[in-house]
Amino acid sequence: MTTLDDVKKNPQVLEFINQTEEAMQALAYTNHGLRHSNVVSQRAMQIAKQIGLPQRECELAAIAGFCHDMGNFLTRTYHHFFGATLFSQVFLNSFDPKELAMIMQAISNHDKEEMNFTHNISAILVLADKSDVDRSRVTDKDPAHFKTDIHDRVNYAARESMVKVEKDKKRITLTLKIDTNFCPVMEYFEIFTDRMVFCRKAAQFLGYNFGLVINKFRLL
Repeated sequence: MTTLDDVKKNPQVLEFINQTEEAMQALAYTNHGLRHSNVVSQRAMQIAKQIGLPQRECELAAIAGFCHDMGNFLTRTYHHFFGATLFSQVFLNSFDPKELAMIMQAISNHDKEEMNFTHNISAILVLADKSDVDRSRVTDKDPAHFKTDIHDRVNYAARESMVKVEKDKKRITLTLKIDTNFCPVMEYFEIFTDRMVFCRKAAQFLGYNFGLVINKFRLL
C-alpha cells in the first residue's frame, strides 16, 4: 500500500514540485512549491482526523494535498487537470483503482469554477488549500512590488492562518490575523471571496458550517 511517506519521497513528484516552484517564481506568483505542498498536506490530514475520517482516508487527503499543485510547471490555467494526469502516470499501478480515482478527482477539482464534491477528500483539499494565506508564501518582498500586486500584499499582511474544526458545533473556522497597517481587511475580500465560497461549499459537503474570523472578529 502506497503511503504519504512514499509519495513525498518519489523523485518524479519532487521534481514536478521543484519545477512548479521555479515556474511560479518566474511569474512572480506566491509560493506553490514544497512549502505550500507540505502545509496543505498537513492541514488536510489535520482536518480529516478532526472530523473523524478513517486513517486511510486521512492519508489519502494528505497525499492529494501534497501533490495538488504539481501541474503548475506545465500551465497555470489548467494546472489542476495536468496535476491529476501526472499523478495517474506516476502512480497508475501503485494505488487501488478507487483510491487513485479519488486522489485524481480531488486534485482536478480543487481549483475550478464548476467545483462539485463527490467524496470527502476533495472537499478537505479545498479547505486545506484555500486557507493557506501567509507571508511566507511571498517570494518577492520588494516594497515597490507590493504597491502593484494585491495578492502578494494580502499574503504578506497575513501573520497567522489556522483552521479549527469544532465537531460538536459542526463548524469549520478559518482564523486569520492580518496586519492592517500593511493592507486593509477589505483587500482580502477583493481577491479571496471566491475562495471563501469554495470553502463554504466544501464544509457543507462535509456536514459543517464554514466560519471566518479575522483579527478576532467573526465575519461568518
